Amino acid sequence: MRKRTVRNGMRLVMAAMILIVLASFYHVQLSDLFLMSSTAESRFYRLGMFWAAAIGGYGIVVTVFGFVLSPIKNDIPIRLLPLFIGVSTMIFLFFYLLSSSIEAPSRYEQRRLRPGETITI
Repeated sequence: MRKRTVRNGMRLVMAAMILIVLASFYHVQLSDLFLMSSTAESRFYRLGMFWAAAIGGYGIVVTVFGFVLSPIKNDIPIRLLPLFIGVSTMIFLFFYLLSSSIEAPSRYEQRRLRPGETITI
């Protein structure tokens, strides 16, 4: 196992996870921050998902090649556990945000009227 190659692949996978979280859960906040239109927001979402898939796929290939290649002497001091914990944390964060977004109401959902309020057409 070539630890340096595995580490670089896991870094790419972690970058892909960060892009997925930003593009899928925080695209509205980022578009408001950068004053994007609704078409630019949807383009940001699509490009974020595309690049996350491309970077994540490449990271998985690099990680697998790192596991297959024979080790070299320079790889002894490299630690993989902190990066593995980071990737695991990002996966946990993704599933936590996914489960909480299912329960949260949509921002386009109309709120209920309180007693005494009227609808203006």
